[in-house]
Amino acid sequence: MPTFTTYDGTELAYDVRGEGETLVCLPGGPMRDAAYLGDLGGLAAHRRLIVLDPRGTGASAEPADPASYRCDRQVADVEALRSHLGLERIDLLGHSASGNLATLYAAAHPERVRSLVLVTPGTQAVGIEITDEEWNEAGEVFADQPWYAEARAALATIGPDTPVARIMELVSPFVYGRWDEAARAHAAAVTDQAHWEAAAAYYAPGAFDPERTRAALTAVTAPVLVLAGEYDGGPSPARAAELAALFPHARLAIQRGAGHFPWVDDAGAFLRPLAAFLDPEVRTVTVDGVALAYRVWGEADAAPVVLVHGRGGNGTDWGRIAEELAADRRVYAVDLRGHGLSDWTGPYGFDVFRDDLRGFLKELDLVGADVIAHSMGGGAACLLAMEEPGMIGRLVLEEAPVFLPLDPPRGRAPRPAGPLGLDWDVVLATDAQLNAPDPAWREGLTALTSPTLILAGGEGSPLARERLSSMADRIPDGRLVTIDAGHEIHAARPAEFLAAIREFGI
Repeated sequence: MPTFTTYDGTELAYDVRGEGETLVCLPGGPMRDAAYLGDLGGLAAHRRLIVLDPRGTGASAEPADPASYRCDRQVADVEALRSHLGLERIDLLGHSASGNLATLYAAAHPERVRSLVLVTPGTQAVGIEITDEEWNEAGEVFADQPWYAEARAALATIGPDTPVARIMELVSPFVYGRWDEAARAHAAAVTDQAHWEAAAAYYAPGAFDPERTRAALTAVTAPVLVLAGEYDGGPSPARAAELAALFPHARLAIQRGAGHFPWVDDAGAFLRPLAAFLDPEVRTVTVDGVALAYRVWGEADAAPVVLVHGRGGNGTDWGRIAEELAADRRVYAVDLRGHGLSDWTGPYGFDVFRDDLRGFLKELDLVGADVIAHSMGGGAACLLAMEEPGMIGRLVLEEAPVFLPLDPPRGRAPRPAGPLGLDWDVVLATDAQLNAPDPAWREGLTALTSPTLILAGGEGSPLARERLSSMADRIPDGRLVTIDAGHEIHAARPAEFLAAIREFGI
């Protein structure tokens, strides 16, 4: 492992995982070997993780002065690592107890922080205390689990003389979103990874000055993401929100069904908000509690156009189209819920996507913008234009569903093996609606007031041209253009696609 020498001569080690932009990662514990972080649920596929072994843990040397294990003393270790890496500013992630360390570093060196991620962070550094009542209340969520009664009874045996290692063992079932085989294995590893004596010194008197730290955080101009687990007691989502409120530019993400180690509970749900936050090209807006990721091209004062992907896609599907339109338009490409880097949170359905699109347009002040939508996204956009005239300007529907019952109906689709670009429940929900669509969805076409261009993919399309033609005929200001390209016209024939929408007035 690479090493460097910190301010007091102690040699510290760090691991390098993945490629790309550097993200410095501080493990919690406190004072736990960084091995427990793994690749943070696949985050190493998006960023080059520099994972520090704190002094006295893992491959790092023990310091000459044990008092230097104190949290505030380790701020200088983080600064020494930044200098060693040759970085002017760092993206920094702190988990659990090291949420305190990352917070203290940001307070001491705000100019050195490019972005800050606090994952189920400790909050002692800012004086937010977690009470025993809060911990007990958080544990009650597991009351229906078969292991709960025995585990709760074991907690009652904890006394002032109980070794820290034993305490960690007893609380383990309550700090994961589910106490399954993966959680048990992850929890068992702490025995060989923690430096218990150093952990005791981490919180030694003088480690924190909450009032001073709170004041210093007002100078942190970097964006901050605080990620809390829904079932975590320390911090609970409410306490995590208090922490986020101390930063000028912070937002809170709550991972549903997760505890204190959210990447263990659900790697995908953990990864999506982090990948979106850390990607400078991705922005996020919250609509009815659901975080929707989106990308933007073009000048801010140009006329807006919104791109909506089909089932299984995401905003990146529009790459060339977005870049071309950005020559004279402000282009927004959204990831619908259950897709890409947006929350994978049900329920799903064309009507749900319609409501998300409505919220997206309202939140970003895009009411009246032109909309180009493909397939499933086209169905959602069409429903919105029917229901709320004026919400959409010009509307382009590329290979959108016509909302006539499928004949024969689709059976229940089996989930393919391996990682997917969407929540499979999207497929099940939308297939059910395509089999038996609400009759009002087709009848409402006659009330659609937006000028509408329907693009058909010709012989290679799964949608019959006659049905798309009938759909265009029912729309008062509808027209049909066929481009013999199959279902994904914008990808297969981008030049012809662009020509058609330009002629339409986009």
